[in-house]
Amino acid sequence: MSAIDEVLFKRRGAVGFITLNRPKSLNALTLEMIRAIDPQLDAWGSDNSIAAVVIQGVGDRAFCSGGDVLAIWQAGKSAKARGVAEGLATEFFREEYRLNRRIHRFPKPYIALIDGITMGGGVGLSIHGTFRVATERTRFAMPETAIGLFPDVGGGYFLPRLPGQIGRYLALSGARLKAADCLHSGLANAFVESADLTALEAALAQADWTGEAAEVAKNIIAGFSKDPGKAPLAAQQAQIDRIFGSETLDDILAALMAEEGDWAAETLKVLQSHSPTSMKVALEQLRRGSEIEFDEAMTMEYRMSQAFMAGHDFYEGVRAILIDRDQAPKWDPATPDGVSEEVVARHFETLGPRELTFS
Repeated sequence: MSAIDEVLFKRRGAVGFITLNRPKSLNALTLEMIRAIDPQLDAWGSDNSIAAVVIQGVGDRAFCSGGDVLAIWQAGKSAKARGVAEGLATEFFREEYRLNRRIHRFPKPYIALIDGITMGGGVGLSIHGTFRVATERTRFAMPETAIGLFPDVGGGYFLPRLPGQIGRYLALSGARLKAADCLHSGLANAFVESADLTALEAALAQADWTGEAAEVAKNIIAGFSKDPGKAPLAAQQAQIDRIFGSETLDDILAALMAEEGDWAAETLKVLQSHSPTSMKVALEQLRRGSEIEFDEAMTMEYRMSQAFMAGHDFYEGVRAILIDRDQAPKWDPATPDGVSEEVVARHFETLGPRELTFS
């Protein structure tokens, strides 16, 4: 399947539509798709006849399940074996993060219909835009620490800006959120039933876009929006804030051990299965990210991506979770105690001439 087949572009009225077209792969994002979307957004951004952009996924299972992790895993292993820092494991992250930045800076309403699974790279295609429309099928997550990676695509920027300590909770646990929790967290800003999406798309395509485009889009989306119901996270907010507000990963784990109830026990079990290095690095990522601007966060995350590509846990995590599926990754170090401050700091070191640039 060519990049043209994997992502489709269409203009309807004054709206440009981007459709991710890999339903058998849950619309997972490839480098070829990134290379098709980026210049199209650039062109639409400067085209006065385009008022807004809608991005969606084919099928009823996923908006976008993330980046093409298996391809990155294979390329990264090959580059690592040859002792080089080049190829897909560098190009994918570099070009994906540049696309994330283009979405963040896009000058027109950018409307993501996050119907179904929205994880990792799919979050990067949606969270930085103007509107994120969730449905009853939305399942939002940043699950990277489970495979020895970190919550990237701007996670260092948007996660620490969520209410309370929800960002830390999502980064460490990879918890999957439904629509109500997405709205409570600010990860989505509208709920539309999946059965109404076709009508919403038609309304956007047929709209009179004279006036302030963002207001036009907001009013149209509001006309289809409904109440998603109560958000479970709202009831747990105080508990999440108290536990995940702890200073260190060890403190968070200790707080979960001391907490009564099924939620704490289940969350502790999840965290104990994730990469200790990933979790400690992610905590530092969110600390730093809370104090820097978007471009700095993306530069930071590119440094982190290359450190993980040169490390151990990403390859072991993908093997255990996605390839052999034995669900028994052998992390190195195996426990949080083995992850020193020096190891964490290495993930944030500058890359010299290989730094991410935006020119």
